[in-house]
Amino acid sequence: MKTFSATPADIDRQWFIVDADGMVLGRLASEIAKILRGKHKPIFTPHMDTGDNVIVINASKVRVTGKKSEQKTYFSHTGYMGHERLTPYASVAAKHPERVIEKAVFGMLPKSALARQVLRLKLRVYAGSEHPHVAQKPTALTFDIKSA
Repeated sequence: MKTFSATPADIDRQWFIVDADGMVLGRLASEIAKILRGKHKPIFTPHMDTGDNVIVINASKVRVTGKKSEQKTYFSHTGYMGHERLTPYASVAAKHPERVIEKAVFGMLPKSALARQVLRLKLRVYAGSEHPHVAQKPTALTFDIKSA
Protein backbone atom coordinates (compact mmCIF):
# COMPACT_ATOMS: atom_id res chain seq x y z
CA MET A 1 0.00 0.00 0.00
CA LYS A 2 1.21 3.45 -0.87
CA THR A 3 0.05 6.66 0.74
CA PHE A 4 -2.26 8.66 -1.52
CA SER A 5 -1.19 12.21 -2.28
CA ALA A 6 -3.55 14.44 -4.24
CA THR A 7 -2.39 16.10 -7.44
CA PRO A 8 -4.02 19.08 -9.17
CA ALA A 9 -5.71 16.67 -11.60
CA ASP A 10 -7.47 14.88 -8.71
CA ILE A 11 -9.06 18.03 -7.28
CA ASP A 12 -12.69 18.75 -8.14
CA ARG A 13 -13.80 22.09 -6.73
CA GLN A 14 -17.40 22.80 -5.82
CA TRP A 15 -19.24 25.90 -4.64
CA PHE A 16 -21.21 25.92 -1.40
CA ILE A 17 -23.47 28.62 0.01
CA VAL A 18 -24.00 29.01 3.75
CA ASP A 19 -26.74 31.09 5.36
CA ALA A 20 -25.31 32.48 8.61
CA ASP A 21 -28.67 33.75 9.87
CA GLY A 22 -28.93 32.88 13.58
CA MET A 23 -25.86 30.62 13.63
CA VAL A 24 -23.22 30.77 16.36
CA LEU A 25 -20.02 32.42 15.10
CA GLY A 26 -17.37 29.96 16.32
CA ARG A 27 -19.24 26.81 15.35
CA LEU A 28 -19.98 28.23 11.91
CA ALA A 29 -16.34 29.29 11.41
CA SER A 30 -14.97 25.84 12.26
CA GLU A 31 -17.28 24.16 9.73
CA ILE A 32 -16.39 26.70 7.03
CA ALA A 33 -12.66 26.23 7.72
CA LYS A 34 -13.07 22.47 7.34
CA ILE A 35 -14.66 22.90 3.91
CA LEU A 36 -12.13 25.52 2.75
CA ARG A 37 -9.27 23.25 3.77
CA GLY A 38 -10.78 20.16 2.13
CA LYS A 39 -10.94 18.00 5.25
CA HIS A 40 -14.43 16.81 4.32
CA LYS A 41 -13.04 15.01 1.25
CA PRO A 42 -11.35 11.61 1.18
CA ILE A 43 -8.55 13.03 -1.00
CA PHE A 44 -7.42 15.55 1.67
CA THR A 45 -3.71 16.21 1.46
CA PRO A 46 -2.20 18.66 3.99
CA HIS A 47 0.20 20.37 1.57
CA MET A 48 -2.34 20.78 -1.27
CA ASP A 49 -5.34 23.06 -1.64
CA THR A 50 -8.06 20.41 -1.97
CA GLY A 51 -10.92 22.47 -0.52
CA ASP A 52 -14.03 24.00 -2.01
CA ASN A 53 -15.30 27.56 -2.45
CA VAL A 54 -17.66 28.91 0.21
CA ILE A 55 -20.12 31.80 -0.05
CA VAL A 56 -21.49 33.09 3.27
CA ILE A 57 -24.62 35.23 3.19
CA ASN A 58 -26.40 37.11 5.99
CA ALA A 59 -23.15 37.69 7.88
CA SER A 60 -24.78 40.56 9.75
CA LYS A 61 -27.21 38.12 11.38
CA VAL A 62 -24.60 35.82 12.93
CA ARG A 63 -24.76 35.62 16.71
CA VAL A 64 -22.31 35.16 19.56
CA THR A 65 -23.02 33.51 22.89
CA GLY A 66 -22.45 34.73 26.40
CA LYS A 67 -21.01 38.20 26.92
CA LYS A 68 -18.86 38.15 23.79
CA SER A 69 -20.82 40.98 22.21
CA GLU A 70 -19.63 43.27 25.04
CA GLN A 71 -16.24 41.74 25.91
CA LYS A 72 -14.72 40.45 22.66
CA THR A 73 -12.12 42.71 21.01
CA TYR A 74 -10.10 42.55 17.81
CA PHE A 75 -6.38 43.34 18.00
CA SER A 76 -4.40 45.27 15.40
CA HIS A 77 -1.05 46.99 15.54
CA THR A 78 0.09 50.11 13.70
CA GLY A 79 3.75 49.13 13.65
CA TYR A 80 4.80 51.75 16.19
CA MET A 81 5.72 50.84 19.75
CA GLY A 82 2.75 50.96 22.07
CA HIS A 83 0.23 51.61 19.29
CA GLU A 84 -2.03 48.63 19.70
CA ARG A 85 -5.61 49.07 18.59
CA LEU A 86 -8.35 47.08 20.29
CA THR A 87 -11.66 47.33 18.47
CA PRO A 88 -14.79 46.04 20.22
CA TYR A 89 -16.83 43.29 18.57
CA ALA A 90 -19.98 45.43 18.51
CA SER A 91 -18.41 48.18 16.39
CA VAL A 92 -16.82 45.72 13.93
CA ALA A 93 -20.11 43.83 13.61
CA ALA A 94 -21.98 47.09 12.99
CA LYS A 95 -19.59 48.57 10.41
CA HIS A 96 -18.14 45.48 8.66
CA PRO A 97 -20.04 42.27 9.55
CA GLU A 98 -18.10 40.35 6.89
CA ARG A 99 -14.85 40.83 8.80
CA VAL A 100 -16.25 39.11 11.88
CA ILE A 101 -16.66 35.83 9.96
CA GLU A 102 -13.42 36.28 7.99
CA LYS A 103 -11.39 36.75 11.18
CA ALA A 104 -13.09 33.81 12.90
CA VAL A 105 -12.40 31.50 9.94
CA PHE A 106 -8.80 32.75 9.72
CA GLY A 107 -8.33 31.82 13.36
CA MET A 108 -9.43 28.25 12.58
CA LEU A 109 -6.96 27.80 9.71
CA PRO A 110 -3.26 26.94 10.14
CA LYS A 111 -0.98 29.96 9.98
CA SER A 112 0.71 29.33 6.65
CA ALA A 113 0.91 30.78 3.15
CA LEU A 114 -1.45 28.05 1.90
CA ALA A 115 -4.08 29.00 4.48
CA ARG A 116 -3.85 32.70 3.59
CA GLN A 117 -4.23 31.81 -0.09
CA VAL A 118 -7.25 29.62 0.67
CA LEU A 119 -8.89 32.40 2.68
CA ARG A 120 -8.22 35.05 0.06
CA LEU A 121 -9.34 33.06 -2.98
CA LYS A 122 -12.09 30.73 -1.79
CA LEU A 123 -14.07 32.51 0.93
CA ARG A 124 -16.66 35.12 -0.01
CA VAL A 125 -18.68 36.76 2.76
CA TYR A 126 -21.64 39.10 2.26
CA ALA A 127 -23.56 41.02 4.92
CA GLY A 128 -26.93 40.64 3.18
CA SER A 129 -28.68 37.85 1.34
CA GLU A 130 -27.58 38.97 -2.15
CA HIS A 131 -24.41 37.65 -3.80
CA PRO A 132 -22.98 37.85 -7.36
CA HIS A 133 -22.05 34.15 -7.64
CA VAL A 134 -25.29 32.77 -9.07
CA ALA A 135 -23.50 31.57 -12.22
CA GLN A 136 -21.42 29.11 -10.16
CA LYS A 137 -24.63 27.32 -9.08
CA PRO A 138 -23.66 26.89 -5.42
CA THR A 139 -25.05 24.02 -3.38
CA ALA A 140 -26.86 25.07 -0.21
CA LEU A 141 -25.06 23.77 2.84
CA THR A 142 -26.70 23.20 6.20
CA PHE A 143 -24.76 22.27 9.30
CA ASP A 144 -26.01 20.12 12.11
CA ILE A 145 -24.67 22.57 14.70
CA LYS A 146 -26.12 22.38 18.16
CA SER A 147 -26.56 25.94 19.42
CA ALA A 148 -25.24 26.70 22.88
